Amino acid sequence: MKHPALADTVAAIVTLLILTGAAWIAIYGPETPIPVHFDAAGQADRYGSRYEVAAVLAGLALLNLLAAWMVGRQADSTPDLIRRKGLRRGQWLSIIIVSAIAAFIGWSSLGPAAPAGAGHPGAAMAFTAFILLITGATLGRVGPNPFIGVKTPWAYKSQLAWDRSNRLAGRLMFWLGAAGLASSPLVAQPAGLITLITGVLIAAVWSVIESWRVWRTDPDRQPF
Repeated sequence: MKHPALADTVAAIVTLLILTGAAWIAIYGPETPIPVHFDAAGQADRYGSRYEVAAVLAGLALLNLLAAWMVGRQADSTPDLIRRKGLRRGQWLSIIIVSAIAAFIGWSSLGPAAPAGAGHPGAAMAFTAFILLITGATLGRVGPNPFIGVKTPWAYKSQLAWDRSNRLAGRLMFWLGAAGLASSPLVAQPAGLITLITGVLIAAVWSVIESWRVWRTDPDRQPF
């Protein structure tokens, strides 16, 4: 019997931990309204019940399990070792991102600053920058998959287009994340977060154009 890969096991453990946290919040969380949504300046602009937070976390847990299972099965069925490693990197990246999002949701809604309805002004920017940093550090080595990466039609039709567009996106996201982390305690909000998100949108458009450009010149591309 084939043993599950380490990433599969970790994904199952993370899913169980998030579901356990969701169940604890649903049973023992505050009965009074808690912040569930924040504006760009970090101020709570909507309140909800503990059951809403628990439902969001449970949804994240199931999304994590689905993504890890699909990418893991794709990796298991791929004979090419390099592509299999790339898919496993994508699996690890999705696990890290979902774990970070779940932790941030719990901290924002139930942390020390939650009763006042305000977090640290740069918290949202720092969290976004952290996600960009870890994504950028890994993205250029992730193989084609349905969840992580520059998933354009041209990237799926050309391995070269996938590799180059994702390497470009990875570099851009890494440096955006590094700059965002360094500047998040210093810049005024929400201007800092808006600037960071604008940079991400520019990087995304640039990467999509790159995938088309490389596919167009790739002699080994697949036709539509």
